[in-house]
Amino acid sequence: MAKAIPIGVRGEAEETVEFKDTLTAHHPELPPVYSTPDMIRLMETAAFHALQPYCEGDEITVGTSINVEHRAASGIGARVRAEAVLESFDGRFYAVRVTARDDVQEIGRGTVTRTVVSVGKFLERVKKGNR
Repeated sequence: MAKAIPIGVRGEAEETVEFKDTLTAHHPELPPVYSTPDMIRLMETAAFHALQPYCEGDEITVGTSINVEHRAASGIGARVRAEAVLESFDGRFYAVRVTARDDVQEIGRGTVTRTVVSVGKFLERVKKGNR
């Protein structure tokens, strides 16, 4: 299992909003603003970056739950930065506080939960249809 991960460890991820990241790209009748699924993906990436340095061998962390609010819109060209801070660990699951900001304001916040898995064992379970 992963090395002990200290509470408070941080990770970040950044991107510039492109058309492919907008609601319009998913549904043409919607406005060209940063989509919630893309914001959550960036938040999950920040959480992954916070925890991954503590994984060993073929271990990675994977998301198990999300509780996020998308509070403001960002348009094409906006620079979005997600930050993740480990808040707690219950023996199996890591609770990570996440925020996302664009050039002007906080656009999202919440928590994601992740757990450590062995890639090899995980892929074997997927092949067998088991979880």
